Amino acid sequence: MVKKILPVALGAALGVAGIAGAQAGTLDDVKARGELHCAVSTGLAGFSYTDADGEYQGFDVDYCRALAAAVLGDGSKVKFTPTTGKTRFTALASGEVDVLSRNTTWTFSRDADLKFTFAGVAYYDGQGFMVPKALGVESALQLDGATVCIQTGTTTELNLADFFRANNMSYEPVPIETNTEARQNYLAEACDVYTTDASGLAASRATFENPDDHIVLPEIISKEPLGPLVRHGDEQWSDIARWVLNALVIAEEKGITAANADDMAANSKDPEVLRLLGTSGELGAMIGLDKDYALKAIKAGGNYGEIFERNLGENTKIGLARGLNAQWTQGGLLYAQPYR
Repeated sequence: MVKKILPVALGAALGVAGIAGAQAGTLDDVKARGELHCAVSTGLAGFSYTDADGEYQGFDVDYCRALAAAVLGDGSKVKFTPTTGKTRFTALASGEVDVLSRNTTWTFSRDADLKFTFAGVAYYDGQGFMVPKALGVESALQLDGATVCIQTGTTTELNLADFFRANNMSYEPVPIETNTEARQNYLAEACDVYTTDASGLAASRATFENPDDHIVLPEIISKEPLGPLVRHGDEQWSDIARWVLNALVIAEEKGITAANADDMAANSKDPEVLRLLGTSGELGAMIGLDKDYALKAIKAGGNYGEIFERNLGENTKIGLARGLNAQWTQGGLLYAQPYR
């Protein structure tokens, strides 16, 4: 019996080790192919979408470009894979992509049960509701009996059920899979209400022919900390994903921009700036990158604030204020760990 059990146990152990080994080494894989594989949404204005030239643009897209610049020295070396709420986790878990940067909420079950590691919070959000002005509704508490367009496979779906149950209201779900499908159904009056992250509602509303005919109701019914994520099992890669995001946040705090990054690296008197940009120390080597990886990431598209303002800010058609996504020094929640 012992002789039979030992080979089986050993085989199982090797199998687990094999899985761990297969998950490890993402950095080597990316370098070997010379291209970062990044999963994004199927299209959400301001976050990830294709422009008139077919090029990917957006807040989530720019994170991927910063990551590619840090790892490969070139922010253009990214292959973008559009994913839905249902397909995004399969794409990441299967190894089809190296990172998922797609309005995805950090939750307990996604972290622990689905075996993903979130690199941090790139955008603090919350779920809201959008309705036509003509509906005459001023509060989500007036939505009893409404038909609601809702993306399947999302936290939005679960939050909606919780909210209506808690307030003793009923609703009829109209399930959809993509933001495009949601907008089409909503505008075609296939549903009374569209619910998703408040930023997503603002992004969708901005694409409408008559955006002023639609309002976002005042209630925010959930916490939606959105951020990029990678697979469990490769701590080096998760460290890289985390510290590229942190580098963009620290850069804004310290006044480092895409335009002045080289000058700051050469002339700053701030020890943390010099460490971040690779002028002093060898911190990049701790995660397998060049000492100036953060400098490359920042130069690829700017600091966090530049990326936010270019894609989502108040001077864009999305028109979002920084709010919770302001730096901690400006009353927001944006706070990166010390770079030392």
